[in-house]
Amino acid sequence: MVIDRTSWDNYFMQIAQDVSTRSTCDRKFVGAVIVRDKMILSTGYNGSIRGLPHCDEVGHEMDNGHCVRTVHAEANAIVQAARNGVGIEGADIYVTASPCYNCFKLIANSGIQRIFYGELYRDERIKTHAKEAQIELIHLAG
Repeated sequence: MVIDRTSWDNYFMQIAQDVSTRSTCDRKFVGAVIVRDKMILSTGYNGSIRGLPHCDEVGHEMDNGHCVRTVHAEANAIVQAARNGVGIEGADIYVTASPCYNCFKLIANSGIQRIFYGELYRDERIKTHAKEAQIELIHLAG
């Protein structure tokens, strides 16, 4: 009997979706999972600076229509890997929403080679720069 199991990509994206439920900014719930060789290296979600109150406690800091109080999920996943001494060179990242331009730059400079994302979120520049940097940008639909 063959069991119908979810693909690795869908598995890691589902985990990223679960991670997003920890987000502390109610304007956008985003989760990220960094993976290499089918092993989770780090996770991150949208959250305030370590030790400071969260948006859902004290309100949003708005700049040009976006809350800037939080550290984005992708950045938090990269920072957690660094804090724990986990190398992420050559890894993949699964993100529930495509990275903003600043997070894309962090991902590129960290050595991550593939970005899997759920929804396309606000910044088309990442498509051009991903191609230039030879980083695969892969949309995982629904």
